[in-house]
Amino acid sequence: MADDATGMFMRHLRLCRNAVLPGERLPFRIGADAVGWLRPAFAGELSRKTSLAHDADGGITLPAGRAAELPAIAEHLGQQGQYRLRGEAFDVRVNEDTPPITIVDRGAVPSFGITSRGVHCNGLVERADGLHLWVARRAANKLLDPGKLDHIVAGGISAGMGPLDTLLKEAGEEAAVPLALISQARAVGRIRYDMERAEGLRRDLLYCYDLDLPEDFIPQPSDGEVEAFELWPIGRAVEAVRDGDSFKFNVSLVLIDLFLRQGLIGPGDGAAALRRELDHNVSD
Repeated sequence: MADDATGMFMRHLRLCRNAVLPGERLPFRIGADAVGWLRPAFAGELSRKTSLAHDADGGITLPAGRAAELPAIAEHLGQQGQYRLRGEAFDVRVNEDTPPITIVDRGAVPSFGITSRGVHCNGLVERADGLHLWVARRAANKLLDPGKLDHIVAGGISAGMGPLDTLLKEAGEEAAVPLALISQARAVGRIRYDMERAEGLRRDLLYCYDLDLPEDFIPQPSDGEVEAFELWPIGRAVEAVRDGDSFKFNVSLVLIDLFLRQGLIGPGDGAAALRRELDHNVSD
């Protein structure tokens, strides 16, 4: 049974690491720095729709002095039907420790294979009968993963914002969490993964938080992103992640990290193997 449990948790981690890079993908560079990975067909479209020629290795380079043109290039390709524009800009960085060099529409990020950043927060309530977790159900009209279960607060980090700024903003917009409460959230780590999805390549960096909430606090859907909130015993969440796919794919990773930190996945259920695998993706 332990091997079965380990495998059932492990599949979530491996699903989010199913991209092989570079694989068939070609580098997208800004100046000398590779900032993304392109499918060959998209690289061809990018070259045809712009004045950018293929490099010797088949990749595409946007000269550093033209970095500011990327938003317009991405907008044009979106209008040509290459992807659905989202009307929200994300920063483009060489890595998370360097300043942004330009911005791009969120809808273009998977096609360009650019790393995006987001925040996820575990909303926790300690009651007399044990630890509980607030669970959100994504609205049925969401573009990605409609109806899936989610965190009380989660969202992408828009251009010009940082993780904490985003956490504070999303908490108020998504769940009506007061500033005095969300400000008590604790940073617990970062999770990275490279994942092939229907929308393209997801190279995500998630900033993860824990938030202890009082028993009398009830989150309220505020912006239409969430259909409803439910307070679950933590054991129910463990079973849901272990036995099924009801949670959004990356939420499962953040929850597995929570379960490990809380001692809810024990040695008999492969905690050590899961932690080793997760440590390929997590950095405090």
